[in-house]
Amino acid sequence: MGTIPTQREILSRASDVPAHWGAGERTEVRATLSGGPLAPGSARALVRAALAKWSGLGLAPSDRLAEDAMVVVSELVTNAVVHAGTDVELTCRLEETGALVVEAGDHHPSRAPRQDGTETPYETPEYGRGLRLVANLAESWGVTYRTGAKTVWARLPAKGSPAAEEPETYAGERGLEVAGILAPDPPPHSTALERGDPHRAERDREWLGRGALSFLAEASDLLAGQLDENLVAALTGQLIVPRLADWCAVWLEDESTVRWASARTSGAESGWADGAGAPGPRLARVWHFSENRIEELRRALEKDPPCPRDGSRSGPEPYPWPGEALGPHGTDGSALAYRLIAGGRPLGTLVIGRCGPVRFPDEITGLVEDLGRRVALAIGAARQYARQATISAVLQRGLLPGAVAEIPGVSSALVYEPCDKGGPSGDFYDLFPAGDGRWCFAVGDVQGKGPEAAVVIGLARPWLRLLAREGYRVADVLDRLNQLLLDDATEAADAAARALVAAGGRPVAAGDGPQTRFLSLLYGELVPFDGGVRCTLASAGHPLPLLLGPDGEVRTVAKPQTLVGVIEDETYTSETFELRSGDTLLCVTDGVTERRSGSRQFDDGDGLARALAGCAGLSAELTAERIRRLVHEFGGGLPEDDLALLVLRAE
Repeated sequence: MGTIPTQREILSRASDVPAHWGAGERTEVRATLSGGPLAPGSARALVRAALAKWSGLGLAPSDRLAEDAMVVVSELVTNAVVHAGTDVELTCRLEETGALVVEAGDHHPSRAPRQDGTETPYETPEYGRGLRLVANLAESWGVTYRTGAKTVWARLPAKGSPAAEEPETYAGERGLEVAGILAPDPPPHSTALERGDPHRAERDREWLGRGALSFLAEASDLLAGQLDENLVAALTGQLIVPRLADWCAVWLEDESTVRWASARTSGAESGWADGAGAPGPRLARVWHFSENRIEELRRALEKDPPCPRDGSRSGPEPYPWPGEALGPHGTDGSALAYRLIAGGRPLGTLVIGRCGPVRFPDEITGLVEDLGRRVALAIGAARQYARQATISAVLQRGLLPGAVAEIPGVSSALVYEPCDKGGPSGDFYDLFPAGDGRWCFAVGDVQGKGPEAAVVIGLARPWLRLLAREGYRVADVLDRLNQLLLDDATEAADAAARALVAAGGRPVAAGDGPQTRFLSLLYGELVPFDGGVRCTLASAGHPLPLLLGPDGEVRTVAKPQTLVGVIEDETYTSETFELRSGDTLLCVTDGVTERRSGSRQFDDGDGLARALAGCAGLSAELTAERIRRLVHEFGGGLPEDDLALLVLRAE
């Protein structure tokens, strides 16, 4: 009944970003991106889709221009997210000359003019290293201020134009290869860095001139793909050491940690306090170019967690040098701390250290500050994903029964596989005692996925149990559930219309309001008796149940009826039959019957019935496992829809 993308898919699928192609033009695309940590990844996906569309029209720019466009759009959107945090209006346009124009607008208020032309030390720098990368790649670029809005734009020249000639500093550096960043040449001796390499400053300048900007662009892509904050911290260490520093550490904080830090700094004279008191930041990662120093360095750093004087500034600030943990050649050096801030909220602290008398060059400190912003965005995205996954897991547990009832004379087996592990499924099931020697079961599939499906399941499953325990017959249960869903949808639409009118908006027209909440449902009642089980069931818009006899014969045991929650005053009917010893009843959702292999579906040509016929003589558990395996093997890949099946076998 449709799917919603996971957060990982959001990072790679442009179709998840509502886009508008310019009226009368095939060469412009516009979209509004949420001003969160996922915005740069969504922007890159949107541009990829635009380039693919233009390629199909024979208008595709050169490979180099496409590569530059991906870097530029990532930096422009990252800049907007970091500096404004609002929604980002993205436009990508291919000109007749072959040049590509990218614009990223936000709703950050324009800066007030200053009489003296200076900025306070608390202001975020307007132009970061990311925009210097844009300036290096673009033919022209700039910032346009409007009332309450700002747009940063860049124009990339077409291949062959004078402005598109390869800059000398980028010769041989066009490919943004991970290996060139994460695996630099090691120093000639293991102690070269500890003793203070005399050629380090020269190598710094050479690398900064050739690779620093592409380093930032590639680091953004690497960090954006991580959905675990501990992996982000680990990757940060590998990015920094030994290219930018000899060692680094990443502390992560939650809201309680931020309050702890504020309480400590309110009475502290220095920017860094001792480690006594309430639990503070968690030291998530320590990285040193020499592995045998990592554990000792970790022990030293755990005693001195960062506690900056001003937690709202990204830094850098000096950090105490942990000389004793770095051996006899590491007694001298300098360390700097950077606050990791995303969306105005502190998420942790990054500390870097370099041995020897030579301090960090300004170019390195600026580069790490820009990298820190990207690390903070990645941590924010990972935490957002973790919160969503936790909420989804709690919802999923609440929407499904904690245990499946045991029925005298009947064995049961269940397979339940939501295709999106990070969100509530649209499929649901239940098997429960209804009193008076009756047991009821349900297998359903709700329109949509995620929170919308959770709302309907949260309404339907308790109503089914309540109506069944009140003694309603199978057909009557469906009649009442149908009316309850329609009434609930009508009330939701009326409430939305009243709220909109009260706010001064126009009334909601027919078809513009909330969608009708409907589902397909297979619902039945089981009554054991001597020699078997009497089963009464009804199928409402659902794949029909199949009955397997001991001789291998398979037949349907219900007739198709209308979906629940669609037609007012619909009257449902039920079928009654007996399950004798050795009979097996199979109930599935459309994730089984509509499993695809190319243009074919699993149930084409009665495929499900043939698969069930091969299960004659098997237990309920073996039957369920065999059907599940055949469904998986049929498609050859991961299922694209939720899958649920219930097997009931009379013993």
